Amino acid sequence: MTQCTELWVDRADPRRTTVVTRPVPAPGQGEVLVAIDKFGLTSNNVSYAVTGDLIGYWGYYPAEDNWGKVPVWGCAEVVASGCDQVPVGDRLWGFFPMASHAILQPGKVREDQFVDVAAHRQALPALYNGYRRTRAEPAFLQDMEVERCLLFPLLATSWLIYDFLVDNDFFGAGQVLIGSVSSKTGAGLAELLHADPQVSQRVIGLTSPGNVAYVERLGCCDEVVAYGQEQRIDAAVPAAYVDMSGDARLTATLHRLLGANMVNSAMVGATHWEQRGETGDLPGAKPTFFFAPAQIGKRDAQWGPGAAMAKAMAASAQVAQKWQGELAVEWIRDVDGLAALWRQLLDNEIAPSRGLMVSLL
Repeated sequence: MTQCTELWVDRADPRRTTVVTRPVPAPGQGEVLVAIDKFGLTSNNVSYAVTGDLIGYWGYYPAEDNWGKVPVWGCAEVVASGCDQVPVGDRLWGFFPMASHAILQPGKVREDQFVDVAAHRQALPALYNGYRRTRAEPAFLQDMEVERCLLFPLLATSWLIYDFLVDNDFFGAGQVLIGSVSSKTGAGLAELLHADPQVSQRVIGLTSPGNVAYVERLGCCDEVVAYGQEQRIDAAVPAAYVDMSGDARLTATLHRLLGANMVNSAMVGATHWEQRGETGDLPGAKPTFFFAPAQIGKRDAQWGPGAAMAKAMAASAQVAQKWQGELAVEWIRDVDGLAALWRQLLDNEIAPSRGLMVSLL
């Protein structure tokens, strides 16, 4: 293939997209060219776009003018190399653009991973600069490429939130409320909490009426509550709220219902990104943004470098294996189909049982 194909998104209006094609670039000294043969597309990528300026997601693969390249998790093969330590044929898993090809600059190279040390990335969260060299990994992981693209990054976040709650003794809560529990990160958190015999807190999942049956089938919640039925939640029990939806109205409803019994309120995702907004002064704990790298940094200081993500990835593999058969994997192999599915994701029209995999090669 001599052409590189990319889908760019308007940073101010994510529904606006443009297809960019250009000659496949040649790697410079110390760089590698990768062909991205698969990547997953989930509501998590919507969150990356919506918080792109806040967290820095637009900075990993800079575009031009008001355009941005939404990062995705995918697998790629090194097809040209200017780096002796990362040869042609190396297989990678990590953070890529919605594209057919990308240039990386490997540094801190080990047998099983390297870090992209490009200058423009150094002020960005380091978590997303790591790339796994998968040929050095166990065979069972090499066989889970689709799951790694669709589930592992989301379930790793699930584990970090789970660890954050356990680490803080649930802030004294007797129940955990999860907004947009049908999202993969939300369902993963519910699964980890529900499976831990040391967790006595009830797990209450909130989702749209059309997704209630799906979440109930997963069996990861003590109760599933449809949006609009929040009054079913016992307001007398202190609650920790984990918001995957980004819906300010839902957050306000729950805070007013629980009052002072809302003992912690963590904002994580933005599946309902158009309902974002200022919540104003609300009763209970102030909603605060959950920043996964901060929890990783805390645990790595306690347990040693890399320990937190090792635990997160092990938990991700366990949940992904349990969920085998729950996802109907669909393949999109053209950029126009990708653009159409991106708009469906923005409009929250993708059923949680669909697993969207993309290849633009």
